[in-house]
Amino acid sequence: MKTIFFTLTLLMIVSASNAQFVKHHGQLSVRGTQLVDKNNNPVVLRGMSFGWHSMWPRFYNEKAVNWLKKDFNCNVVRAAMGIELGEMSYIKEQQFSKQKIEAVVNGAIKSDIYVIIDWHSHNINLKEAKEFFAEVSKKYAKYPNIIYEIFNEPDYESWPEIKAYAEEVIKVIRENDPHNIILVGSPHWDQDVNLPAADPIKGFDNIMYTMHFYAATHGKDLRDRTDEAIKNGLPIFVSESAGMEATGDGPLNIKAWQDYIDWMETKKLSWITWSVSDKDETCSILKKSAKSEGKWKDQDLKESGIKVREFLRKYNTEH
Repeated sequence: MKTIFFTLTLLMIVSASNAQFVKHHGQLSVRGTQLVDKNNNPVVLRGMSFGWHSMWPRFYNEKAVNWLKKDFNCNVVRAAMGIELGEMSYIKEQQFSKQKIEAVVNGAIKSDIYVIIDWHSHNINLKEAKEFFAEVSKKYAKYPNIIYEIFNEPDYESWPEIKAYAEEVIKVIRENDPHNIILVGSPHWDQDVNLPAADPIKGFDNIMYTMHFYAATHGKDLRDRTDEAIKNGLPIFVSESAGMEATGDGPLNIKAWQDYIDWMETKKLSWITWSVSDKDETCSILKKSAKSEGKWKDQDLKESGIKVREFLRKYNTEH
């Protein structure tokens, strides 16, 4: 009897902590190079990125967010707002785009997990970015759940160009939201983290810099470069990653992916996997049979979906 009672109590404690991740950890901040919670304890966020909202809008809903929390053990999700790509991109359909992003944000707040509002572009759109982040930071500043990613993957822009853009957008966010984390991209698809490490943004708190990897393409040299950047004081957040080639296709390299995860876990780096979508490619974790609102069965998941769920369940023991 005692054993049954103890087990039930333990289950109740676990399910309570599962339901209250943000309530437990609260306002995030950056201490040195480490992401920390309201008690200044290191915290690691692990979760999924939705695919471009402009291509896979059907998954942008509260129930899908809740399923990612419940079944994948995500303690963070990333809402990737496609800026130029697709008929329903932000540039073409602002209202639709904002509705989709806010559905995921509101779902994350209800599910009590963190959420990244990702300006998913490879180009500088300063005017549009300032307008969007002014509006969204005003609306969500009071929620500790929110993380702003202001430039997904700069491709050919120089670090001085990215830095100037970032400073303008950060200023706009900080007028409304003095505390929540802001993520800044690095040149060359978030590979050249050595450049911001040599010339970081000054004058603002709680700024982190993104590194992205695709394990079948990017090897140890990217980890070494990132280690060097961290050693030089740059806080890193891996806001997009996966186990296949950088094209998003080709076979998974499980060993290379595990090497990256072991490295991130050792460094206490937060990591997000790409992506919740049903495109015919390796990195889209869902098959066409997957329902829009979650409740995905094993047969609805591709190999990458099965594997990332396994990783998230293994490492997010408290979510």
